Amino acid sequence: MTESGTPSRQRVATRTTTAPLYAAGFVTAFGAHSIAAGLGAQSGNIGLTLLNLGILLALYDVAEVFLKPVFGAFSDRVGPKPVIVGGLLAFAALSLIGLWAADPLMLALARLGQGAAASAFSPASSAMVARLARGGKAGAYFGKYGSWKSLGYIIGPLLGAGLILAGGFALLFGALAVLAAATAVWVLAAVPHLEPLPRQRYTVMDLARQVGERRFWVPTLVLAASTGALGAAIGFLPALATRHGLDAFAGTAAVSVLALGSVLTQPWMGRLRDQGRVADNRGTTAGLLLIAAGVALLAAAPAAVTIFLAAAAIGVGIGAATPLGFAHLADSTPPERMGRTMGSAELGRELGDAGGPLLVGGVATLTALPFGLGALALMVAAASIPRLPPPSPPE
Repeated sequence: MTESGTPSRQRVATRTTTAPLYAAGFVTAFGAHSIAAGLGAQSGNIGLTLLNLGILLALYDVAEVFLKPVFGAFSDRVGPKPVIVGGLLAFAALSLIGLWAADPLMLALARLGQGAAASAFSPASSAMVARLARGGKAGAYFGKYGSWKSLGYIIGPLLGAGLILAGGFALLFGALAVLAAATAVWVLAAVPHLEPLPRQRYTVMDLARQVGERRFWVPTLVLAASTGALGAAIGFLPALATRHGLDAFAGTAAVSVLALGSVLTQPWMGRLRDQGRVADNRGTTAGLLLIAAGVALLAAAPAAVTIFLAAAAIGVGIGAATPLGFAHLADSTPPERMGRTMGSAELGRELGDAGGPLLVGGVATLTALPFGLGALALMVAAASIPRLPPPSPPE
């Protein structure tokens, strides 16, 4: 009885330690997508032009692109926990600026501040998950972490719209402030402090060499391609649904089908990976090809039924590729530079998130939407070609 109880207690302790980190991942996804959806719906009520709306939507991601690698490296220097707690508290404080969101300038400041704060706690959370997952558990840990972020993508727009309807942007920003502050306290109380590990000094040339290594750029390409497809699908699925006789609710439902597929697939795929039943190369290749097939289906035969079938395929493909890409990075990176690696990989995801919709929109503007989606399908399929090296960290 004692032996059987020990693993049970260990599982409870593990859940207690990692759950706050999963919550931190949820905060950044929920914060980004709830406000983005609200901005689009309320832009006319707060006097935003289309150009101003585009700028406000981009501010969060612009901050992340520039700051994630910086804060990732900083978490290696001081340890990930202080960066996570500090970033969450900063997110909570800067969200309070949104209480004056009727003023576009204050809204821009709040959006930029949230993006900068998320740039701190997002890569630090990924780095801490990776360090806690040492010992063959990276797949399961990142499967759950990615699943919670996908949950933020699902309910962010819906819950954000509900909060705005009930109390305007002030209520939404206030709720985000409370959520981030509560998560910071939870991390502070439940997550152990991991000391920074001794590191050698790195030059710019060392950084360039490490970024060019296959063990970094191939899994990062996987993450960028899957996130690019996610960003494009979230934007264009509702538009396709409307074009083919469905209402706005059906478009939102298609996005929810995609996100639900990702939420359910990621923990399952992570467990299969840790059990040795799915190899990283085969899993990421299958995931990316499934995404490409779903996008190609949207391009070739958009209709009421195929839109939902394609959404499910894209969601499951993202759910397969994402935890395997992150787990491969975690197993291939020395712990002393885990933060910098995760920050740089998150930068790759942000570039994919921006590049996917831009590719589809740009090609569609010159030709038609099916050609834009076809171009995205080809790019995602091409990303499945490079082979992942064995996930063994360098000496």
